[in-house]
Amino acid sequence: MSGHSKWATTKHRKAAQDKKRSALFSKLSRVITVAAKTGGDPNPENNASLAAAIAKAKSYSLPKDKIETAIAKAFGAGDSEAFEDVVYEGYGPAGVAIYVEALTDNRNRTAADVRSAFTRAGGNLGATGSVAFQFERKGQITIEAGNAPDEEELMLLVADAGGEDLEQGEDEWVVTTAPADVMQVKVALEDADLPVKGAELVMEPVNETVVGAGDAAKVLRLVDQLEEHDDIQNVYHTMAFTDEIAAALEG
Repeated sequence: MSGHSKWATTKHRKAAQDKKRSALFSKLSRVITVAAKTGGDPNPENNASLAAAIAKAKSYSLPKDKIETAIAKAFGAGDSEAFEDVVYEGYGPAGVAIYVEALTDNRNRTAADVRSAFTRAGGNLGATGSVAFQFERKGQITIEAGNAPDEEELMLLVADAGGEDLEQGEDEWVVTTAPADVMQVKVALEDADLPVKGAELVMEPVNETVVGAGDAAKVLRLVDQLEEHDDIQNVYHTMAFTDEIAAALEG
């Protein structure tokens, strides 16, 4: 789509989450603790879920000491075993599909809060599977642009590593992979001496919803409200984040 790219969406998502850095660090630490606990091993080399959680945390600059503390908590007296993964699906303003991933110790509380946010925004929370088909799971790896080789060489390295796609941003490259391949591609890129910042699993829209600037602002307000909730880890939507929308929101 003209004026749109995965990078624009990624950039906006990271910028919004960086604004909530303190809360984000707490959420990332929770994911690491649960991954270490459920995997039964504090060594990421033997615990794929933990390795993925650490890679994502590093992409958001979670300090090493906080990562170590989160892992240690999993094998201490913490209550990490009480948390469970829950997905909420619904439609926001202008019919934009929204997919919400949460990690909660109280399913009823979180569901009520999520439903309330959708209702206040003029949207509605749907049943399981109501919007999931509009997204596909992908691996996403970020590489520092300043220390990376030129585009042609980088594309060859990404292809050799098993990556599916490469897109350039302002200060980083975004590599897309199949979900099962994200960690092995990350390791292969690191072995090629590329400056990998982090890796994570994301949900990408299959088809995007084009909306006007006014509705875009409403959608992003709902996304912000959801992301502010302590239990919510990730919020994905099908709205096309175009350059025109970015300009209108920044203006």
